Amino acid sequence: MDFAYIPSPSTGVIELGPIPLRGYAFCIIIGVFLAVWIGNKRWIARGGKPGTVADIAVWAVPFGLVGGRLYHVITDYQLYFGEDKNWVDAFKIWEGGLGIWGAIALGAVGAWIGCRRRGIPLPAWADALAPGIALAQACGRWGNWFNQELYGKATDVPWALEISEGPNRMAGTYHPTFLYESLWCIGVALLVIWADRRFTLGHGRVFALYVAAYCVGRGWIEYLRVDDAHHVLGLRLNVWTSILVFVLAVTYFVLSAKLRPGRESVVEPDRTPAKQVEPTEPAEPAEPADQKPGEPAGDEPADATSPFARPADAKSPFAKPTADAEPAGDEAAQAKKG
Repeated sequence: MDFAYIPSPSTGVIELGPIPLRGYAFCIIIGVFLAVWIGNKRWIARGGKPGTVADIAVWAVPFGLVGGRLYHVITDYQLYFGEDKNWVDAFKIWEGGLGIWGAIALGAVGAWIGCRRRGIPLPAWADALAPGIALAQACGRWGNWFNQELYGKATDVPWALEISEGPNRMAGTYHPTFLYESLWCIGVALLVIWADRRFTLGHGRVFALYVAAYCVGRGWIEYLRVDDAHHVLGLRLNVWTSILVFVLAVTYFVLSAKLRPGRESVVEPDRTPAKQVEPTEPAEPAEPADQKPGEPAGDEPADATSPFARPADAKSPFAKPTADAEPAGDEAAQAKKG
């Protein structure tokens, strides 16, 4: 008899008092908060300002969710379009169905918009966030456990996952591919953190390493899955996508290391508006302590426009003549005769 060490939940809904919360959505929310928290710490350690990661995540997360859903609907269109299908189900994201490749692609567009608004380079921000994204994926994969979806081939290994009877699934024990990918993503996060510290990576190479390492794991995990998928040349579409993205990530890593070695310095522009300095009135000159108000200061000349002012060299009519002064009138004439 098969004995599953990992039982599946009886319901995919978590009751938070009167509020029902989908387990799938709960895992995504926890992952987003974890990614932002770790990314913020790494961004500050690289010289950035607190809060920048969260501000840009406001743009990246919604874009990523839309991109992830679009990728899933496009690659699995048979689930939503055709006979006996309801296209409205394509909008029911809470029931599961997000493609990581679409989430990364469109999420990068949102991050680019946010970085541009803050005046910082996107590669530097992506490097700070890379380990957090890997851990967010590790959390998000547990949403597949709540929904009993995307499991692997039938097996009787001790860690097999028990799946109950339901729509489009048969009861039995299967490879817990959600657990494999969750553990793989944790390993990727640790690898990226170690490599970043050991080799001082920068200019987007931390993010490229994360993408390449994830692709390796996604390739062999995808091979174990038994859910319906499109095949190209005998391989699942997501396997080909993993190969292509892996090549692009490695190419970027190598070229970036040659063209821009080392790590860039993170310098954020100051977004605090400059304070406007109001013009000040000129200060009135201080009056001496022994001067009465209204009196001229010191030896300053009197106001020339005053009718009572007299020239500085004018002689007073009441002044007595000095010994050296010339006699005036008849006295002067007699003095000349003598």
